[in-house]
Amino acid sequence: MATDITQPVVRLDDLTATHEPPGSRLPVLAQTALFGLFRQHWPPRLRRRYGDVVRLRIYPGRSVVLLSDVEHIRGVFAGPATVFHAGEGNVILKPAMGEHSVLLTDEDVHLRARKLLMPAFNGASLRGYRSMIADLAEAEVRRWPANHAFSSHARMQALTLEVILRVVFGVAEGPRLDELRHLLARIVDVGPVELIGWSNPGLQRTGPWKRYALAQRRVDRLLYAEIAERRRATDLDRRRDVLSRLLSVSANSDEAALTDAELRDQLITLLLAGHETTATALAWTLHELARDPEELAKATRAADDGDEKYLEAVVKEALRLHPVISEVARRLTRDIQIGDVRIPAGHTVMPAMALVHADTEHHPEPGRFRPDRFLDGGPAPGTWFPFGGGVRRCLGAGFSQLESVVMLRAILTRHHVAPDRALPERTATRNITMVPARGARIVVTPRVDHSL
Repeated sequence: MATDITQPVVRLDDLTATHEPPGSRLPVLAQTALFGLFRQHWPPRLRRRYGDVVRLRIYPGRSVVLLSDVEHIRGVFAGPATVFHAGEGNVILKPAMGEHSVLLTDEDVHLRARKLLMPAFNGASLRGYRSMIADLAEAEVRRWPANHAFSSHARMQALTLEVILRVVFGVAEGPRLDELRHLLARIVDVGPVELIGWSNPGLQRTGPWKRYALAQRRVDRLLYAEIAERRRATDLDRRRDVLSRLLSVSANSDEAALTDAELRDQLITLLLAGHETTATALAWTLHELARDPEELAKATRAADDGDEKYLEAVVKEALRLHPVISEVARRLTRDIQIGDVRIPAGHTVMPAMALVHADTEHHPEPGRFRPDRFLDGGPAPGTWFPFGGGVRRCLGAGFSQLESVVMLRAILTRHHVAPDRALPERTATRNITMVPARGARIVVTPRVDHSL
């Protein structure tokens, strides 16, 4: 029978398929463990066995469908937000981020939140952040110990947290923010076992889940105290930090004022998502450069010459090889058809960037670290999407890339980077991110000719 080439790859109407996607028949807990602990190994095996559309069953009662065909993924990203709910797809984050978070809302509620946050990450704002990021990066790299191995991931986390604190609050000093800084490091450090406690209130009364819940409640008290104090400020219209911008909403537009709960949810989302992903991307970047003298030399020359286009290619290639988030999620509000399978409403489809990024069809020699592939046009559109896609593409993507390039330049103009050869690296799952399990440990030596 001839194929109707006029039909879209992802169909919303006139569905003809009757069977659901194939997938593993292992018990839910076994699939949950494999997906949580072996994210970089199990999905590729499932794809080889079942194809580009594979169903999983994940605790607590989620049916998810991994997508690894670029055309299918483009169809999902281009689909209507009324059908593909990213907020519901991210429901696992709700206990940490809150129901009002820009990551957890959909349709009109999401658009309002995104509209309010977008000015903090537009072109003009990014240009204003550059000198602040450069100053903090220079101060950080001057403190690095020479000829002693250390975790680049830990140092990048500390640095990106300082940056996001200033973006969100305008300042990063004072006892309240000192305590918040300490607690946020605890909140971010969540493994697959602790993650189960997010959706199980009973577990939160004991062990690590109780400790996490207590830390989270303390963070909330600190944020509400900061919000209350900032509400009393008389110069909000002259401040450019995110909190002040959000508090100025009702005064400068027809928008209703945000409640304390709405403010808390957006602030915690920015604080957690706004520093951990960039820190992890930079750690993976340093890990790859340290182990490739030729690429390190090219990146160092680019840093000395101020060639930010090349430095951006270096970071992009690290994100291709080590995507910080391996999938994005969209929960279906109605049945759809992809290829010859029907995916029912209520299922969550997951475009899998990790599988696409490692596909030889789109990225020759996918296991090699080759920043040059991102020059002169780069990979084909839709084959590199570490920040998601469509209307839900990460609104902080530009900020993250600026931050990464400025910080990488500060590091390479001051230090020569080498690997800690005693510890080979592997990937581990922390919260929903894929991190270097041993911290991407490096050894640095100050350059005699570093830029001052």
